[in-house]
Amino acid sequence: MTGVLLVDKPEGMSSAGVIRALKPQTGRAKVGHLGTLDPFASGLLPLVVGEATKVARWLLLEEKSYTGTIRLGTATDTLDRTGTTVGAAPVPALDPDRLDAIAATFRGRHTQVPPMYSALKRDGIPLYKLARRGVEVDRAAREIEIVALALEPQPPDRVEFAVQCSKGTYVRVLAQDIGGALGTVAHLDSLRRTRVGRFRIEEAFPLDVLRALPGDAPLPLVTLRTALADHATLAAPSAELLARLRHGQQQSLAILRAPARPGETAVLVDEQGDVAAILEAAGPRPAWRLVRLLAPS
Repeated sequence: MTGVLLVDKPEGMSSAGVIRALKPQTGRAKVGHLGTLDPFASGLLPLVVGEATKVARWLLLEEKSYTGTIRLGTATDTLDRTGTTVGAAPVPALDPDRLDAIAATFRGRHTQVPPMYSALKRDGIPLYKLARRGVEVDRAAREIEIVALALEPQPPDRVEFAVQCSKGTYVRVLAQDIGGALGTVAHLDSLRRTRVGRFRIEEAFPLDVLRALPGDAPLPLVTLRTALADHATLAAPSAELLARLRHGQQQSLAILRAPARPGETAVLVDEQGDVAAILEAAGPRPAWRLVRLLAPS
C-alpha cells in the first residue's frame, strides 16, 4: 500500500487524529501527512502512505491555497477563534476599494514571524506548549510569498479571503496583519485548505466516506508517479541498474542522461513505471546522486 490519500478533513479534528481514525483502513502501513492543518480548520489533508512517506519532503515544497474568514475588532492569543480574547478595537467601514489596495500590499515576498502558538520547537519543546505556560521566546522571521490574495467585505465585522501562498506561511499571522492594515485588531475565524501543490480539494474524499470503507477495500490512492509528476522522470534501462543501486553502487547512474542543471531532482522509475528512487544532481560537474530508494513495488 503506497501512495497519497487525499482527505477532506472536518473541523474539530487534528491532523494526527485523522491518521488514527483511518487506522483500520491503512493497517500496518506507515502514514504521515503533508503539512499540519489546525483542528479548527477543514479541507485538504494529503496523507502519505507506505513508501510515499520516504518522499514527503519533495511534496512539501509546494504552494498552498486557502479560503476563510477574518473577524475584525477582537484579537486572541492564538490568533484564531479558539483562543482567549486579548484585545479589542473599533472596526472601520469595510470599503471594497480599500480592501483591494490592502491586498495588493501583501502580495509578493515578505518576512513573517511565526506565532507562539505553532508546532515549531525551541530546545525540543513545541512553541505552543511554551505559550500555554505564558512563556514567549524570540522567533526568527522567515521569508514567505503571497502569490495571490483577494479580500471581500462581509459587514459589519468580517472579511472573507482567498489566498495562494508559499509553504511555511501562517494564515493566522496574515489575518492579524490584515486587521492591522485596516487600523484594527483581528483573528482568523474560519479556514479551509483548498490546494496543496497539484492536489485539489475537489479530488479529496470526506473522512466519513473513507472510514466507511471495509478494512480489505483498496484505498483511492494517488500514485507516486502522479504525485511527483512535476519532477523529471528517468526510466531505469534494466532491473540490473536498480539491483546495483540496492547494493550501494551509485556509479551505475552514469548510464542515465546527464542532469539538465545543478540541483535538479529526478524520479527514477522501474520497468513497470513505478517510482523506484529519487535522484538529485550534485557536484560542480553535476552528476546524479541517489537520495532516496524505495522498496520494490
